[in-house]
Amino acid sequence: MANNISSKTLEKLLKDQQDEITAHYLYHKIADFVKDEENKEIVRAVAEDELKHYNQLKEITKKELKPEKFKIFLFYWITKIFGITFGIKLLERSETQAITSYQEKQEEDVKGLEEIVRDEERHEDELINMINEDRLNYMGSVVLGLNDALVELTGALAGYTFAFQNTRLIALTGLITGISASFSMAASEYLAKKHEEGQDAVKSSIYTGIAYVFTVVFLILPFLLIGNPFVSLITTLAVAVLIIFLFNYYISVAKDYNFKKRFGEMAAISLGVAAISFLIGIIIKQFIGVDI
Repeated sequence: MANNISSKTLEKLLKDQQDEITAHYLYHKIADFVKDEENKEIVRAVAEDELKHYNQLKEITKKELKPEKFKIFLFYWITKIFGITFGIKLLERSETQAITSYQEKQEEDVKGLEEIVRDEERHEDELINMINEDRLNYMGSVVLGLNDALVELTGALAGYTFAFQNTRLIALTGLITGISASFSMAASEYLAKKHEEGQDAVKSSIYTGIAYVFTVVFLILPFLLIGNPFVSLITTLAVAVLIIFLFNYYISVAKDYNFKKRFGEMAAISLGVAAISFLIGIIIKQFIGVDI
């Protein structure tokens, strides 16, 4: 059958075939550390489907292929580090690409792909609905801590930079402000969640506080490592944008949110508040006469 297929189509089929055998081994490795037994069985069932697809494609291409070990290694550790939801959703995106690829080849009159397309579409629904991960159940609390720290501290550090113009003093003041605010925010989250059903108030407050503290540390770090306060501020703003980028990419994959919209909103708010606070720092220094 492979002789009746164009060389370009055959090349694509071989790539799909290798992806299937790679996914087979990868899903089995992921299943090994999934604690929920029902989820574990779903992942293993999908892994066996991928092996079936590999064999179906092998009947067309007449070639035996090996899995991509680096891809297995990479996705396995992504899943281990960032959580099964994030890792599975990245794989699910590959499943979506596979469906498009197979549908295109069906249009090219490559026979025997109908069952693979049906399986791949089923994989998406199963993978999306299978996961109940604790960290994502409290993502709202993480967003609260992260966003509040970014808005408040970038603004405060911008104001301190022009008012103090001393990196050590800025870092110390920012650290005191940030740590105090993290406890305040965690306490507020606890009180807000205490009377709501479905979420643990203590866990919610811990997620909020930890997200706040980690953000504070990364934003203040440039003032401890760089001598020039204005260079430190620019670096801190760059770090803030990087944090916003990474977090929104994570949440857009794990929760299927619109990345560009959420990233744009958070970046605009954080940088806007920083700009306003920097102007306030100028006004205080020039007109009130505070000089340190």
